Order: sequence, then C-alpha cells, then structure tokens
Amino acid sequence: MPELAFLTTQELIAELMRRQTFYGIVVHTAEDHKRESWGNERVFKVHYSPNLDSGKASRLLDVVAGYLETNSP
Repeated sequence: MPELAFLTTQELIAELMRRQTFYGIVVHTAEDHKRESWGNERVFKVHYSPNLDSGKASRLLDVVAGYLETNSP
C-alpha cells in the first residue's frame, strides 16, 4: 500500500493536469478558505485539463451549472 502523502492544493492540481486520463475542470478558491462563512466577494481559480480548450471547458461548466440548477434541493 502506498504511503499517505500530504500535498498542497497546487501540487494536487498539477498532478491532475499531468494525467492524460483526467478530462475535467478544477475550481478552487484563490486563497485558503478557513472560515465557516464566506465574505461578500468570492474569487476562484479555474484550471482545465490540456485535452480541453477554453470553449470546451466553458461548455462543460455550463452543463454542470444547468445540472446544479435542476437538481439542487
């Protein structure tokens, strides 16, 4: 069994982006969020796999947003 490793957010994202089998998007806060409540402004970073161009990534996010709108409680 592999040893448990602790990686930073950036290291985890870099690993995903290196994998040819990853076909997706990672959205995360621009800064570490350690509070229970969000402030008024939320800044996010978006990374998408190299096998997606910006148009495909945008369409994928649209599909996810549509799914969330119709399937949220």
